[in-house]
Amino acid sequence: MTKSAEVDLDAAKAAVAQMNVKKSGDNAAHLAGAYTSDKPRLNPDALGKSLIDRMPAPTGWRILILPYQTKSKTAGGLLVPDEVQEKSRISTQVGYVLKVGPLAYKDRDKFPDGPWCTEKSWVMFARYSGSRFQIDGGEVRILNDDEILATILDPEDIHHL
Repeated sequence: MTKSAEVDLDAAKAAVAQMNVKKSGDNAAHLAGAYTSDKPRLNPDALGKSLIDRMPAPTGWRILILPYQTKSKTAGGLLVPDEVQEKSRISTQVGYVLKVGPLAYKDRDKFPDGPWCTEKSWVMFARYSGSRFQIDGGEVRILNDDEILATILDPEDIHHL
């Protein structure tokens, strides 16, 4: 994600809400809620699909996570320096579960009490875990099912050290 394309909690929630809306005749509405930059990179051939449909489908025991990104301004209105924002992006420990692979949490010996998380859950994971990659101007991660450390209610409750 470019430095000018910061996504705060409200924008992330709006993007996820847009992803969950069934396809309508206005495909731009799906994309408008997910991008905050002036020049998003889009594949024109994929405009007929919702953003969630265009995300990679995790295979096996993997989970697709949308990392939570901090705000570019503090509550008092101070701008957070780009270097601090970049460090926060790289070391984020909280994310929203977008998709779960078909074999995730199926190993009854490893997960006797069932899944640790489900789609549409906020989760915590190790600081540098998973495979990070850019897609359509934003960052997502793919983690193994056993890399989830906890489920949480609100990503704002978790603070970086």
